[in-house]
Amino acid sequence: MTQRGRATRPTGPSGRPRRSDGPRGTDRGGAPRGDLAARRTRLREVIEPVVTAAGYDLEDLSVSRAGRRHVVRVIVDADGGINLDAVADVSRAVSAALDAAEEAGGDIVAGEYQLEVSSPGVDRPLTLPRHWRRNVGRLVKVTLRGEAGDRQLTGRVTAADDERVELESDAGTATHPYAELGPGRVQVEFNRLDDEDLGDDTDIDDDEDLEDEER
Repeated sequence: MTQRGRATRPTGPSGRPRRSDGPRGTDRGGAPRGDLAARRTRLREVIEPVVTAAGYDLEDLSVSRAGRRHVVRVIVDADGGINLDAVADVSRAVSAALDAAEEAGGDIVAGEYQLEVSSPGVDRPLTLPRHWRRNVGRLVKVTLRGEAGDRQLTGRVTAADDERVELESDAGTATHPYAELGPGRVQVEFNRLDDEDLGDDTDIDDDEDLEDEER
């Protein structure tokens, strides 16, 4: 069963909000504060090895502004899914790596930030072979690309490997190379909710005071 979780860490190792020591408008490394793309690249250099070493895939990494702080969102996954305990373990490891990187080379994210680590929800598109493989048995809607034009297909994923996916639909079972497919979307089947956790609002929060602070 795949569960979703979240962990947050808005402060530095001393418990104080993270702040920039550089000139106004820059971080300690001299990078413009608005350069989120550069921050994302630096964050990935720090975070991805930690996630990989833990045995998971880094599915997405984003940085955004939320008032006076940045929000760093990290999405991880693995074959068989990732449970709440694993999410918490990865969050602690990522947080420690960010602390170490900042102590060694300056602010990775200027100022105060919040770290969120979670597993993918069912709304995330299937774009890579491993995404399809991890959703064998699920009902998926996808665009089929062909010489005669694109068409929508809804079918159940019955098999998937590194080159193609097998879909069972009302028209029968057919195999499609990934090059013929657009991003797949998992369809929620309400009669299967008792058997599967599709990801909702179950969170892990390492900073219980954060929610009160934001009210």
